[in-house]
Amino acid sequence: MLLPGRLRQTTLGDLLGTLHRARVHGTLELAEDLGRTHRVHIVDGMIVAVEFDGAAATLAEVLRASHEVDDAVLRRSLLRAIASKRLHGEVLVQEFQLSESIVDAAVRRQMTARLARLEQLVDARVHFRVTIKAPRGAVVGAPLPASEFLKGRRRFRDRGETAAPKTRSRPLAPPHPWDRPLSAFRVLGVEPGADATEIKRAYRQLARTYHPDLHPDASDQERRALAEQFSALTNAYRQLVA
Repeated sequence: MLLPGRLRQTTLGDLLGTLHRARVHGTLELAEDLGRTHRVHIVDGMIVAVEFDGAAATLAEVLRASHEVDDAVLRRSLLRAIASKRLHGEVLVQEFQLSESIVDAAVRRQMTARLARLEQLVDARVHFRVTIKAPRGAVVGAPLPASEFLKGRRRFRDRGETAAPKTRSRPLAPPHPWDRPLSAFRVLGVEPGADATEIKRAYRQLARTYHPDLHPDASDQERRALAEQFSALTNAYRQLVA
């Protein structure tokens, strides 16, 4: 199985179709030149997890949008997941008696949304790596079916081009943002080179979730976990706006 080396030479739909037909077991990696790497985990040709390196909807946000879970439950379960370093969905099912079917459906919607984000990429290096096991949180028992991850995807043939298209030109960012650590951008979930306004907005949104003082009912362990997370956010923010 031979895949194109660059995403601009193909499409996400073509890549997923090829891997599905080959019934592969491994990870499709899309590595952007700016340092972000996204991963699609596949078992027997079916998608079981999607990792998007950047700002993307959390499980709590997906569940909140569906109005299936009370906000108080989402906040409390998220705190417990952070403190115990467990998956949020796992905590919701095991400790808050939320139906597994509701969590599974939300995870699948989250995966589909992340694939939509990946389809918007203009270019990236393409790699496929054979993996021994899927990551934590992968829906191995109920993977995303081909009818969901292939239907409606753009294909290279639909472009009406016989040669690889030129990379779309992008506005040049000011030179100084690229000298700042990429890890700080990742912590805040913003694109490398984001301006100060976008960075501040992301920081404030995350601060409302993780600031210990906004969770007066948190246990000592939960407050310590929140404090660590908030400290990481604050350090990233200072690196980017200082």
